[in-house]
Amino acid sequence: MSESDKPPKFAPIQVQLEAGKQYYWCRCGLSKNQPFCDGSHKNTGITPLAFMTDESKSAWLCVCKKTDKAPYCDGTHNRINRENGYE
Repeated sequence: MSESDKPPKFAPIQVQLEAGKQYYWCRCGLSKNQPFCDGSHKNTGITPLAFMTDESKSAWLCVCKKTDKAPYCDGTHNRINRENGYE
């Protein structure tokens, strides 16, 4: 598989979250504002995940959309990247 034929390489995005603020994590992967929803999911049957945190903190949010700890990264992207030929 040539480099141009490979699917995208995934990596989580580090964000600053504010305590008590509502966020919408993109589940569809179409948002241009990753990892957050921008409404691109319309007519896909997929909806964003609403979440908030009790404390202001830095967090790594998933972009591969395969995490078991949504919206937080659990490292699943590493396996996906290896399967797609990335070291």
